[in-house]
Amino acid sequence: MSEAHPPAAPQTRPLLDADGSLNIPPFRLPFSQYASAEAMAEQAGRLARLAELSRSPQLAPASGLTEPDLLHKPWFEAQWRRYPADMAADQIGGVEVQVFTPNGGVPARNRDRVLVNLHGGGFMHGWPFGSQIESLPICSVGEIKVISVNYRLAPGARFPAASEDVAAVYAALLDTYEPSKIGIYGMSAGGMLAAQAIAWFDKVGLPNPAAIGVVSATLSDGFGGDSGHITPRMGGYFPVPEPPTAEINHPYFFGAKRTDPLVAPLNSVELLRRFPPTLIATGTRAGDMSGSAYSHIQLVKAGVDARLYLWDALEHCFMFNPELPESQDFYDILTRFFDEAMAQHA
Repeated sequence: MSEAHPPAAPQTRPLLDADGSLNIPPFRLPFSQYASAEAMAEQAGRLARLAELSRSPQLAPASGLTEPDLLHKPWFEAQWRRYPADMAADQIGGVEVQVFTPNGGVPARNRDRVLVNLHGGGFMHGWPFGSQIESLPICSVGEIKVISVNYRLAPGARFPAASEDVAAVYAALLDTYEPSKIGIYGMSAGGMLAAQAIAWFDKVGLPNPAAIGVVSATLSDGFGGDSGHITPRMGGYFPVPEPPTAEINHPYFFGAKRTDPLVAPLNSVELLRRFPPTLIATGTRAGDMSGSAYSHIQLVKAGVDARLYLWDALEHCFMFNPELPESQDFYDILTRFFDEAMAQHA
């Protein structure tokens, strides 16, 4: 006698609208077989922290930390344990910075090199914890000095204040370093700012750095495409994007046009052709994933040495967590990318 089986669930097909929109029925998405067990545990922990913050919104004001700071606090503490470095406050070009130096000092091969970090935080927060999370592992793994920039933020500042601040720091560094020995990278808003900085340098006549890293970010003005609509429904950080308009609905960009290449370098092919080597990295469950992939294609079409790295099932800024094997892979890849770009000008 054959074993009885429950009846199969009826097949439900996505319905395609005339405008190309898909109406997708609910379904279960298993965690990726290509991601680590640590990444799976982190996903559950992140959702629990988000739920705790939503139940206790008063935690942030009481602690003096923003909600993202509280979400990232365990990672911040883990970064210091795993990647200790010397940190000093300073001013460069009239802008406040943090300078990170490897505990054992900078080896000879990197003494004429420096990396500039532009922290994330939606152009509204991220200093000083974001800068430390993003700088410590790169400083330690790359054995290189990292300077993180406290660029002006909304609501007190508006575009192009951050680009101006990055340019001020960069111009001052050119008194000490060759442009081919400077790399610039950022995550989330800082990744977008890294691309905007290249556009600003082009406008004001500053030379390109050796390379840039655009991490969990795009060369456009936001996170659209498939990932922009899918990931918010998967517990992602960002809401579903609004339909594009001429102006951007963000406090930092009030009055700015999304068609301006200084805001979104993708709007100018001529500008893209003048970009330095560019590394783009994110996860497939990040709202920026579609924009990251599209940015990479447009840079390649423009003749730029552009490289795209995607980690399956990982989320926006997953590399903030230093305990993930995927994060450690990212630190190696980013530092090796800058090392190779600078070595070409030895």
